[in-house]
Amino acid sequence: MAQTIAEKILARSAGQKTVEPGQIIDATPDVIQSSLSETTLVKMREMGADEPFDREKIVVTVDHWTPAESPRTANMHRNLRLFAQEKNLRHFYDVSEGICHQVFMENGHALPGQLIMGRDSHNTSHGVMNAVSLPFGLTEVAYLWAVGSVWLRVPESVRIRVNGTLRKGVFAKDAVLSIVGEVGARGCTYKSVEFEGNLISKLSISERFSFCNMAVEMGAKTGIMPFDKTTERYLRGRAKKKFRPVSPDASATYEKEYEFNVDRLGPMIACPHAVDNVKPVEETARTVVHQAFLGSCTNGRSDDIGEAARVLKGRKVHPEVRLLVGPASRLEYLAAERKGYIRTLLEAGAMILNPGCGACFGGSQGILADGEVCISSSNRNFKGRMGNPNADIYLASPATVAASAVKGVIADPRPMLRGR
Repeated sequence: MAQTIAEKILARSAGQKTVEPGQIIDATPDVIQSSLSETTLVKMREMGADEPFDREKIVVTVDHWTPAESPRTANMHRNLRLFAQEKNLRHFYDVSEGICHQVFMENGHALPGQLIMGRDSHNTSHGVMNAVSLPFGLTEVAYLWAVGSVWLRVPESVRIRVNGTLRKGVFAKDAVLSIVGEVGARGCTYKSVEFEGNLISKLSISERFSFCNMAVEMGAKTGIMPFDKTTERYLRGRAKKKFRPVSPDASATYEKEYEFNVDRLGPMIACPHAVDNVKPVEETARTVVHQAFLGSCTNGRSDDIGEAARVLKGRKVHPEVRLLVGPASRLEYLAAERKGYIRTLLEAGAMILNPGCGACFGGSQGILADGEVCISSSNRNFKGRMGNPNADIYLASPATVAASAVKGVIADPRPMLRGR
């Protein structure tokens, strides 16, 4: 029976030769990614478990509300540290390290052929490593911590083929926003999305990460990239163990297939209050901006910061705009600093936040005032996402975010990149 990538990985995780869409299996993950809440510990103990089932399989990152903004959060962080010490968790990343998805990947925990499970809807990101990476809620993750396996339904598979070449001033984020706009926020609900095509083969791991990260914005259960030389190079010196890449069978069955060409694509904007409300930048130009946010697990890596730095070099942030920059991790922050990007942003008037989730989710940084507009390189723009339901959020590429921060209105970055 021909199998897709997801079906092959899920079959192995269930100890079966094959699986089929709709089948309920008892799946054992290779690794569990936890953007941990103290609630997970409480739920695990309510189930009668005091010990994690396998310390080697659990990766914990403290990345929300960092540094602690209240005594309640500080106490939660302290309790997590004490738990990690008491249980000798081998893979614990504290508040200095950054966003769970980036930290998980850059430290070699996400590997080809794996089944990864974790707490956070953007756990789909790890599919960039040719893995099946599934998001779960607090109770399910607590159960995984205690038991080590969980029932799940095998998703139908969808193939999205992306071909063409991105023009100067147009980026992977523009491509994925365009796809989300076409497919719709519910177009791939509970599906496994496999990306392929000659554009994908030309993209860096960071750019591919943005695609898998935003697969969930189409409703997908997971987003998966093919394994190739780019993946292999990235994993050199990072991989924590041996791995086995997975490819779909030539005659594998997909519920639906999409074809996209980016040759004529321009900068795209997701408008309030839905990620699939996507329009060309020309249709949103001149919208007044009060805050610009460059960061998040979607676009907070050094190449993203570099895109913005090329726009901002020799320019100043508009006096009525706040430009916040949140590197995705400490390592990405260091890379951006070594390349001179951080200095360029600071000279332009940006504020650099600590590595972490930052302003993206509306926790403790960058909360908007009533009636304000933010243009963001993150992944969601629904009401209240950045802490205030009375504000508007537009999503764009890092270059478009930077251009808009300079102009004070949503702006096309292409004129500002000419000759650079």
